[in-house]
Amino acid sequence: MWIYERKLQYPVKIKRPDPKLAKIIISQLGGPDGETGAANRYLNQRYSMPYKEVAGILTDVGTEELAHMEMIGAILSQLTRDLSPEEIKKSGFDAYFVDHTAGVYPASAAGVPFDAKYIGVKGDVIADLNEELAAEQKARVTYDNLLRLIDDPDVCAPLKFLRERELVHYQRFGDGLRIAQDNMDFRNFYGYNPAFDKKRMR
Repeated sequence: MWIYERKLQYPVKIKRPDPKLAKIIISQLGGPDGETGAANRYLNQRYSMPYKEVAGILTDVGTEELAHMEMIGAILSQLTRDLSPEEIKKSGFDAYFVDHTAGVYPASAAGVPFDAKYIGVKGDVIADLNEELAAEQKARVTYDNLLRLIDDPDVCAPLKFLRERELVHYQRFGDGLRIAQDNMDFRNFYGYNPAFDKKRMR
């Protein structure tokens, strides 16, 4: 159960709408390394995580990713508010506008709608935790790429905050991997599964 606080995790106050920026930032909502995939990945992986401390990390980070979806949604909404037909056409936002007006729809910067294949859930402790570590680094790279292309300080400030949180999440999942390693037979850590082996030998 969640308690919703009616404020963004970090303020988003964009003075100048810019649909060109919205077209690329949208990838962090619905792209392959975006916040929608992250929230769903972590909040679903926690059910098969056998260690309470690690399941807690997945719940905490997954919950924060919901807040990041909200922040990206606010950025997109503010970048596309009150656009004239001329601004829409000039910016290349017209293809998106035809399908969604200025609604916030999860898609990648390439225009590919969000897909559940972005959610990696294997049900295996080591596979899932390595998925987390890779996902956070890929999201960090996407924020790096956005910050290379954007110079509006009102847009960059929340993106920098989100990038920093990816680094924190990476560290937390690193802690989770150490917790898992401490709870497993060290010899089995990299791939040998004794439960599977026993079944196979019967």
